Amino acid sequence: MDNYKYFIAVASTDGIVVNSHFGKAGTFHIFGITKDNDFVHTEIRKLTPVCEGGDHDDVKLQENAKSLSDCKYVLVSRIGPRAANVLADEGITAMEIPNIIEEALKKIISYDEVQNLFN
Repeated sequence: MDNYKYFIAVASTDGIVVNSHFGKAGTFHIFGITKDNDFVHTEIRKLTPVCEGGDHDDVKLQENAKSLSDCKYVLVSRIGPRAANVLADEGITAMEIPNIIEEALKKIISYDEVQNLFN
């Protein structure tokens, strides 16, 4: 963490586009945000999807939130309010931003900078 200000988890099946619904995502690309606001792909984190045909496994949801608790943001194509609240309880802000990952990261970094102006 010393080399990075924070981490962003991106739900993506291909590592190019933010294209996974949080509940169905099994792969999260983790990016470290540097002190210069650049981003570095640090790892691919495999998690068990929590959505099984419309039903949600609350235990898996809690486990996945804890597995991502080192991340400040989670970028997804879609997320329900229950999952967003569980992530928020872990200090993670969920953002629906279906886009090219590089563009989505730039937007979140800018958003974070603006948020920090008020803190």
